[in-house]
Amino acid sequence: MPAFLPFSYDLRVVLASFLIALLASYVTLDLARRVGASRRRVGLAWWVAGSMVMGTGIWSMHFLGMQAFELPMAIGFTGGLTLVSWLAAVAASGVALALASRETFGRLHIAMGALAMGAGISGMHYTGMAAMDMAPGIVWDYPVVALSVLIAVLASAAALLIFQLLRRVKPGHRRRYQMAASVVMATAICGMHYTGMAAANFPLGTICRSAGELGGTGLTAMVLMAAGMLLVSTLFTSILDARLQSTAHRLTESLKESNARLQAANEALQLRAFADALTGLPNRLLFEDRLNQALMRLDRTNHARAQDRLAVLFVDLDGFKPINDSFGHAAGDVILRGAAERLLEVARMSDTVARVGGDEFLILLEEVSDVVSCVTVANRVLAALSRPFEVSGKQVQISGSIGIVVHPDHGERHKLVAHADVAMYAAKRAGGGCYALFEPHMGSDASSQLELLNDLRHAIDHGDLALHYQPKIDGLRDRISGVEALLRWNHPKHGAVSPVTFIALAERFGLIGRLGNWVINEACRQVAEWSRSGLRMRVAINLSAHQLRENGLTERIQAALQRHRLDASQLLCEITESVAMEDIKATQRTFDGLARIGVFLSIDDFGTGYSSLNYLRQLPAQQLKIDRSFVKDLETSQDARAVVGAVVSLAHALGLRVVAEGVETAGQRDILLGMRCDELQGYFYARPMHASALLEWANGVKPADGAEFAPSIFEPSFNQA
Repeated sequence: MPAFLPFSYDLRVVLASFLIALLASYVTLDLARRVGASRRRVGLAWWVAGSMVMGTGIWSMHFLGMQAFELPMAIGFTGGLTLVSWLAAVAASGVALALASRETFGRLHIAMGALAMGAGISGMHYTGMAAMDMAPGIVWDYPVVALSVLIAVLASAAALLIFQLLRRVKPGHRRRYQMAASVVMATAICGMHYTGMAAANFPLGTICRSAGELGGTGLTAMVLMAAGMLLVSTLFTSILDARLQSTAHRLTESLKESNARLQAANEALQLRAFADALTGLPNRLLFEDRLNQALMRLDRTNHARAQDRLAVLFVDLDGFKPINDSFGHAAGDVILRGAAERLLEVARMSDTVARVGGDEFLILLEEVSDVVSCVTVANRVLAALSRPFEVSGKQVQISGSIGIVVHPDHGERHKLVAHADVAMYAAKRAGGGCYALFEPHMGSDASSQLELLNDLRHAIDHGDLALHYQPKIDGLRDRISGVEALLRWNHPKHGAVSPVTFIALAERFGLIGRLGNWVINEACRQVAEWSRSGLRMRVAINLSAHQLRENGLTERIQAALQRHRLDASQLLCEITESVAMEDIKATQRTFDGLARIGVFLSIDDFGTGYSSLNYLRQLPAQQLKIDRSFVKDLETSQDARAVVGAVVSLAHALGLRVVAEGVETAGQRDILLGMRCDELQGYFYARPMHASALLEWANGVKPADGAEFAPSIFEPSFNQA
């Protein structure tokens, strides 16, 4: 039996090799996850770098294990074969990472991968052993060699299975499982190496011809440090990349959530822009858009089916205003919502039901064959509206008036709503609770309305409107205390158009917002112009119900004041009592906003609407204005005097100033002054006049109508309300 050289191991280096194997295994598992989770180009970069780092880690463990092997002679390693062993480790690592990055791999993939990896690791080990260049050569125990190769293959298979299993581990538990898996892999790698070393025998008299090449404790320390630093830096880079990707993922998800919220908010804004706030039905804007779309569809289909029609039904509730006045705004809202629900029940899925005014609704019927079909729908609507509504525990009965227009039978397409409106008024004149079909003779009124509407748009765009100003007189000092701005339109063809006519037209067809904005800006501009002429004046403007409910009214008024460099106290906004009490929440919101910027506020036409002293007390108004209907009867009616006296006392008790409008006689003036009315306004003092005439009037020039008045009136006075 041949004799062999004795050998031993430096246990410190053995331990160091195991720690390197452990660190290499942990980094390898992390890299496997990086390769699989990254995008294609990034994943390829991680695969190349990971194969080199993982191969270097395994090779470093092998090299340190070789350095831990001690024989009774100096040992070294040839550079070429050592490099080949490193390349074998890198190749085996590349196979492992390539398989680990696959979404799924079955038993065949594991078997083939384990054989390839086992061959690579075994090749690394035995090539590294050959780099020792021993003479005579190493005597191998081939059964043990076979066992080491088997261990390499089984270790590789175990590593691939571990890669696959770690994917199913939840992120919160991944580190713990990854560490346990690293211990298993490191043990398997070391087991293969030291089993392979046990298969090598060195005959007596063997020398190492590469003893003067690679080797020594210095090289061992250098390999240990270099491998450790490489593995640690790679692990740090991997962790940093994971956190960056996690941050990027969170940012992406946050951006998606923000986009979703933005889209939801945009949809909500669009819904608010195209829907009626009270009933949720489409508003006029959305109705007109759907009408235009329906007309275009009708144009296309009528090339094939000339019998197709569409119809517009204009529905107005009969008797709604008295109920609203008697039961209050909240009760009116209940009826409007109930009416909207009933109209939706009557309409088909393809029809459009819209609310376009206070108690006005439009219904668009598509794909109707004849007038009879439209009349059938109208009768169903009338029947639905005639059923009692329950309001505050009481049964309330109303009805509806409906105007029907059918296209293309009843006129031009851009006049359909106007024609339906005209037909609806014909139904009202017939007593209400019925429908009326549009007839050609009705169109003259609709045509004149549309013509006047177009002229009004032109007048707003080209500055053809004007404000006239009627003075308000301080009752105590007998001086001018301010003016009220009154809108006038001198039509080039029809002459002076009554505000009752064109303001109602603007409200009906959605122009009142633009009209109101023009009044705000023009009044502020004129006050600024008077100031430059030496006349400091407070101007009162009237706000409509539409403006009261508009978003941004306070901001627009504030912008106009800033644009013309006016004090907010130089502007007074008047809102009629009926409008103020119609939607008390909107009124209070607007009043609070205007009061916050310093604009004065007044309740106009007091005593004519649905009053609530509790609501009145909550509004930040500075002034009440008595309606002219009470003032005109002061000299002849004890009741009128009682009402006016009560209003003055009530206002003063609430800390409000009182203005009486419609003062036309000296007797009315004297009675009002005797009641301690604060301000008076009316033809007795002056009619509404142009801005230039008002400036002259305030400077003492006699009015054109020849009315007499005391010179003291011409002295402007500002009494803080």
